Amino acid sequence: MSEPIATTAITLDPTVAAFDADDRVDRLGRTHFIGIGGAGMSVLAEMLHEQGVSVDGSDREPSAKTERLQSLGIPVQFGQRAENVAGAATVVYSSAIKPDNPEIVAAHSAGARIVHRSDILALLMAAKRAVTVAGAHGKTTTSSLLAHILVQGGTGELADPSYAIGGSIQSADGVNRDGGHAGRGSVLVAEADESDGSFRKYHPDIAIVTNAEPDHLDHYGTGERYHAAFVDHVGHARGSVVMCADDEGCLTVLRALDPDTAARTVVYTTQDPTALGELNGAAVVRIESEQESAGDGHERFVLRIPASLASDERENVVPVELSIPGLHNARNAAAAIIAAGLLGMPYEDAAHAATSFLGAARRFQICGAVDGVTVIDDYAHHPTEIAALLDATRRRYPRSRIHVLFQPHLFSRTKFFARQFAEALSKADDVIVSGIFPARERQEDFPTVSAATIVEAAKACATGRTPHIEAVEDMREGAAALAGRAQAGDVVLTVGAGDVNRMDAELLRLLEARDGGMTR
Repeated sequence: MSEPIATTAITLDPTVAAFDADDRVDRLGRTHFIGIGGAGMSVLAEMLHEQGVSVDGSDREPSAKTERLQSLGIPVQFGQRAENVAGAATVVYSSAIKPDNPEIVAAHSAGARIVHRSDILALLMAAKRAVTVAGAHGKTTTSSLLAHILVQGGTGELADPSYAIGGSIQSADGVNRDGGHAGRGSVLVAEADESDGSFRKYHPDIAIVTNAEPDHLDHYGTGERYHAAFVDHVGHARGSVVMCADDEGCLTVLRALDPDTAARTVVYTTQDPTALGELNGAAVVRIESEQESAGDGHERFVLRIPASLASDERENVVPVELSIPGLHNARNAAAAIIAAGLLGMPYEDAAHAATSFLGAARRFQICGAVDGVTVIDDYAHHPTEIAALLDATRRRYPRSRIHVLFQPHLFSRTKFFARQFAEALSKADDVIVSGIFPARERQEDFPTVSAATIVEAAKACATGRTPHIEAVEDMREGAAALAGRAQAGDVVLTVGAGDVNRMDAELLRLLEARDGGMTR
């Protein structure tokens, strides 16, 4: 029996750039993706395939993403084995892949070039006018909305943009558009994932930061290090920086920028700019939102674009109407419209194109209704996102009782933010917290963390209005309990970044079976 290959010398560091300035996509050779079915990986695999690169990959099990890739002619092997990388010139990994992965070990032994997914994205950006979207929340919606604006309203080089988005985009015909596309135009819109620090490699023409509320503390350790990574990221922007001044984290980043970068920064805010303090010389776009929803699910507001950003050198007052609710989506739309304007699109045209955006998949996605009970799915997995989601739900359904099936994502995030999750979920009326989706983590490393951790935090900090909240490890049991309690006029939300969305069809089935209801 041969000796196992030693892995101690293999180092996977996603923050170290793998390519030189003269590297190009057409020099990658056969490219193999480990974990090709991941949201970020499948998008890049599809983009390389569209550009003529020989692409294949592996994953643990079939999924909708792997089925799509196979339908495009991209080979996918299930199970990760050394033989899968035989003959590959470039092997791509994500931060979920460990150095002892058999495909990493085999690629290292064969001398293949091993690169992080961010290296591929950086390589794709180098040939385009790149716009990155970073932030703890709002990345997918903002990048999807900007891509939608350019697809619907872009002309000339702004038409047919490329985009690399970690999710699908809802379309009016009910068939979601995938988040990866290699277009013929000059622009590439991309999510810039901050979770592992790899977004520091990017040098975009425009860098958007939707917020910089500390997250991923398992990687950064402290909020200060997290903010420092954003300062570094936006400092690499070749052109403008667009940031949300309603977020304290963004303000911290803004005030730490060097004078040159600060002078190229545009902030957007719902507040009176004079109340924000020192903005380091940044230009300010004001969002003036209607205080109350009209109840039709639309969000209406006005953007005041300062003369310094307008082609006619006078303030532009741009009305915007979105088909997706919530003040957080007004902020996301403001970022996308500003970026489109900075790329050269008239602000009014960008705002008009935004109206037909139905949202990214799994972002306030209405899955159906049975006898007056509406089932909605959302990807929210950070306390601030959950609070914004529930505020938007109240705005759209002001007289409804709101039930939530929440699946926490990561043991570490549950541990760090248990109290904040409890506070955010208190905006609902009825909450079931299901078992934690582990992603890259293991339960044995967090033996005291479970769904009950959030419920215990809720009981410890209960003040004022307190919803019913309980822990039910099996999310099918949780779905059944909520379906049994929901009444006509209620809303049931499935919430989380794991696989809780599998319960949407189950909820609709349970509701219909409950009393012979009719699905609409």
